[in-house]
Amino acid sequence: MIRLTKIFNFEMAHALYGYDGPCKNIHGHSYELEVTIGGTPLDDPSNPKHGMVMDFSDLKKIVKDQIVDRLDHALLLNGNSPHRNIPELDSNFEKVVFTDYQPTCENMLIDFKNRIMLMLPGHVRLISLKLKETPTSYSEWHAIDQ
Repeated sequence: MIRLTKIFNFEMAHALYGYDGPCKNIHGHSYELEVTIGGTPLDDPSNPKHGMVMDFSDLKKIVKDQIVDRLDHALLLNGNSPHRNIPELDSNFEKVVFTDYQPTCENMLIDFKNRIMLMLPGHVRLISLKLKETPTSYSEWHAIDQ
């Protein structure tokens, strides 16, 4: 098996409803997402993707469509929190995304895993994800741990 990794960057704000520290307030991060896939390179000289596990541009399109374009410069909030009822929230923030989970680095990674896995071709496996919230703080998911 050959593994390929592509790195994505996006800016996003969030707040952790009910948290007992400063992250209960709206704040932002410069996220870095590493996506690693694996498979066997295609062995079909008639296929334009001959010799590739997956075209990096195809992986980029999946991750941008499912994650980056949706969340870049967005405010991510727990949909079960009272944030949904803040007057004029939509008029003060153009891109508000409500989730059905607490928007921690860990839960975001689970969401990302599910979104990416649904879009990968059958011969490609999602191997791992790493989401850096800061240069020194990150969460990881590895298929081998499942």
